[in-house]
Amino acid sequence: MTQTTSAPHHEHGTAPPAARFDAVVEAAVQQGLLDEGDPVAGFIDTEGVRASVGALHDAFAATPGVLHTFAAKACSLIPVLRLLAGSGMGCEVASPGELRLALDAGFPASRIVLDSPAKTREEIRLALALGVAVNADSLAELRRIDALRNPSTTSVLGLRINPQVGGGSIGPMSTATDTSKFGVALRDPGAREAIVEAFRERPWLTRLHAHVGSQGCPLELIAAGVARTYELAEEINGTLGVRQITSLDIGGGLPVNFADETVRPTYADYVAALTAAAPGLFSGHYALVTEFGRSLLAKNGFIGARVEYTKDAGGRRIALTHAGAQTATRTALMPDAWPLRIGAFGPDGVPKGGPVLAQDIAGPCCFAGDVVAYGRELPELAEDDVVVLYDTGAYYFSTPWAYNSLPRPAVYGFRVAGPTGAVTFATVREPQSLDSIAAESGLAHVDALIERDG
Repeated sequence: MTQTTSAPHHEHGTAPPAARFDAVVEAAVQQGLLDEGDPVAGFIDTEGVRASVGALHDAFAATPGVLHTFAAKACSLIPVLRLLAGSGMGCEVASPGELRLALDAGFPASRIVLDSPAKTREEIRLALALGVAVNADSLAELRRIDALRNPSTTSVLGLRINPQVGGGSIGPMSTATDTSKFGVALRDPGAREAIVEAFRERPWLTRLHAHVGSQGCPLELIAAGVARTYELAEEINGTLGVRQITSLDIGGGLPVNFADETVRPTYADYVAALTAAAPGLFSGHYALVTEFGRSLLAKNGFIGARVEYTKDAGGRRIALTHAGAQTATRTALMPDAWPLRIGAFGPDGVPKGGPVLAQDIAGPCCFAGDVVAYGRELPELAEDDVVVLYDTGAYYFSTPWAYNSLPRPAVYGFRVAGPTGAVTFATVREPQSLDSIAAESGLAHVDALIERDG
């Protein structure tokens, strides 16, 4: 059985990873996907992704008119987005790049939602031309849309509010604090009246949007934000005397349990919390849009990395690996907020056994804080062993940091055959070459800053 540990402050202890992941690590080593030339890679469980999407749809099955979109930032890899599109998801995007990826992955424009607090005129103009839904982040952006909107556009247009219900345990992930940069602050003096007037002046404005946060935000807080959004929609429609708001974008933000393998909270838990806070939400009176990301993919992926060296320093054992801040950025910079479970495997990819030893798991980046786990009790690691960072299917290997010009790791999708247990891989993204790094670093303009005589 694979040895894994949770961060020391978690009370739920340790849990072994799914047996299929053990088989995947071994197969990846045997097939050369983790070797001297490619010492780190990301892996996506395609059947697990489909199962997570199915659980989401099942939780909302009793509610008509729901568009579930995937937050592209959580895994901005075209083959993964294509898998999600084929599983019945729409796509939420927050930049021109993400919009391009969504379109290339095959999402119809009518199933794409554009959110961003700083959209350019060109970005808005393109979305309106394509028929992509747009949630304006401010009253100023609504005025910009006034000037750019063609009456013939098919885009659904909404306004994001900040329900100001407070923050969770991770400040940077809380988007409904009093001073959040997102949305129109609902409880600020005069804001509510300004929002109602904005809808009165724009009959084409038919959606309200809110997103309270994700990791670190309890369901009760998320549900409170959605409830305030629902209440505001009812107030606006009542004040205007017409059912102008026809849909609510309730965001995503279901937190992920990183302490063990258990999926909690579930989408069914989320729906139950929303039902308690805003019973009318599921009446069918409003079409609903969701924007889940991390909760769909986190537990369906992992990072595998070779151990390059081990050393002792100040009485502490350190394993130097190729999985560090460049691919587990949040964990390295905020280890208490983003703890990860770690697995220990031998050079053959088989789970290690034997006595455990407290060890730090450090990465290759050239700064002291590049550590993804501190003092974990694991079988003693050695050169050429493999470590696995679980629950990293969202945000981690899909959006690497280019620190130290480290190459982007390869990403592979995998399937485990039923009776035989055979593992098959499909390339999602090839490992980045040194030529690519040089090209991105301006190689074509190498002499641009050199002064020339004459």
